[in-house]
Amino acid sequence: MSAQRSGLAKRLVADQLISCAQAQWAMQSAPNDDSTFVSRLTCVAGVSPAAIAHSAADEFGLPLLDLNTIDQGAIPQRLVEPKLIAKYGILPILHKKNHVVLALSDPSIIPALNEINFQTGLRSEVVLVADDVLKTAIKNYLSQLEDGEVDIAAAYSPHLDELHLVGDETTDSHSDESEQLDETPIVRFVNKMLLDAIKNGASDIHIEIYERSYRIRFRIDGVLHTATRPPHNFASRIASRIKVIAKLDISERRLPQDGHIKVKLAQSRALHFRVSTLPTHWGEKIVLRLLDPASARLGIESLGYSDWQKEQVLQAISRHQGMVLVTGPTGSGKTVSLYAALNFLNSGEINIASAEDPVEINVEGVNQVSISSKIGLDFATTLRALLRQDPDVLMVGEIRDRETAEMAIKASQTGHLVLSTLHTNSAAETLSRLRFMGIPPYNIATAITLIIAQRLARKLCDHCKECAEFPEKVLRDQGFKSTEIKHLQIYKAKGCEKCRDGYRGRLGIYEVVPITPAIARTIMDDGDALKIAEQARAAGFDSLRRAALLKVSQGLTSLEEAIRLT
Repeated sequence: MSAQRSGLAKRLVADQLISCAQAQWAMQSAPNDDSTFVSRLTCVAGVSPAAIAHSAADEFGLPLLDLNTIDQGAIPQRLVEPKLIAKYGILPILHKKNHVVLALSDPSIIPALNEINFQTGLRSEVVLVADDVLKTAIKNYLSQLEDGEVDIAAAYSPHLDELHLVGDETTDSHSDESEQLDETPIVRFVNKMLLDAIKNGASDIHIEIYERSYRIRFRIDGVLHTATRPPHNFASRIASRIKVIAKLDISERRLPQDGHIKVKLAQSRALHFRVSTLPTHWGEKIVLRLLDPASARLGIESLGYSDWQKEQVLQAISRHQGMVLVTGPTGSGKTVSLYAALNFLNSGEINIASAEDPVEINVEGVNQVSISSKIGLDFATTLRALLRQDPDVLMVGEIRDRETAEMAIKASQTGHLVLSTLHTNSAAETLSRLRFMGIPPYNIATAITLIIAQRLARKLCDHCKECAEFPEKVLRDQGFKSTEIKHLQIYKAKGCEKCRDGYRGRLGIYEVVPITPAIARTIMDDGDALKIAEQARAAGFDSLRRAALLKVSQGLTSLEEAIRLT
């Protein structure tokens, strides 16, 4: 029994993908029918090939690759003898200089690759792929090789060439290297990565390089998941390809850069990626944020407010003056909430302007200004200019300092409706934060009309969620009332083929706090966040925790998710 096979078996048992009995059976039976350990598990034990590949990659520190991204230009023909490909279940996917990259699904065959090294005279590197995809690829490769033609990519990604990528035309590229980067495998790999992120509903793509590993992760429903682990030597070419289409300087690797990619999926359908590069110790990390213009067209009614909360929000944004603040951590949906409000207000009768850093989604009918600190165009400067443009509604992307806060409050007190955001944890802390910025309590109490604190919770999958039982004391400790517990039905995540870890999609959780006379008096008395929160509870306004528990009682999310977020 090889050490690799034994180590993989232990890892799969630890990851609860197989039982000890299944591991023992597969190790004993695989040699008897000339199959690999992994093949026995996937064919007979019914274990997911993709799950095995992920566990094996983590256990042995090997790159994990989606074979669907490889096309015929990357597959060396007749480099490795067909009998060796069939014997070991490997596929050569790249030949460069003195080495060949081999795709395999079972690390236990790595010691046997000396035979391939001897036959080719090359040094071999390995990447892990899912067993089912590998088998199909080898079958197609060998059958087409007999006809003298290899077209393995066509079966996997027929639409990759149709993906049209457009960089930010306002950004100049100072590189002469772009003509050298039209490498078909890398181009198709990046296209496939962007398409996979879109199909999986990812909000961000993280491309990260370390000393001995290289990985790509998708943030789906607020949680990062490893999508693939390309070979380490692909890192610089993938980074260069992304920088080329984002119109960035690919020769600059010492400073951060920001760019933009427009992805045209159809004649009337386009998405946008905001690109950020960051020089790290082992190379450049790249993060792409997916920006969907459709989110700018969402209505207030689609955000998930309760009836009372929606009524308060509509009343506040329908006023001719005052300030509405949306607060929460990064990734909590604040920008979508602001765009929904702008969409509600957007008409030919009023003048709407915004100062954003940067403008993420173009909104027809809104005069949007993108902040640029490099040239001195900060929020305060932009607000000062916008106030000379006869605005009715102003949207300030974020209040970061005292000067911006003072100008926004002044605008709200002089006949303008101001919408903005702050990074605080609750509505009460928002008021305290403004006080700490140096804004007088009187201005806070008279300018602000409504505060919305929000989070985005993962939504339970309707296909697989199952009932959960909790002790009554636990439910009370988490915030449920005794009268609620008697008729309470709580669900938990399970997981199925239609979701990810039992969750699918996200929903908004909101704390909506109108500034009542009692809360205004507490602010005027220089009350801290705790006193303001007490006044809000006394007025019957739900906290974030209570709003999350309501979603739990409705079967929309789990108690664990509510606790995690609030």
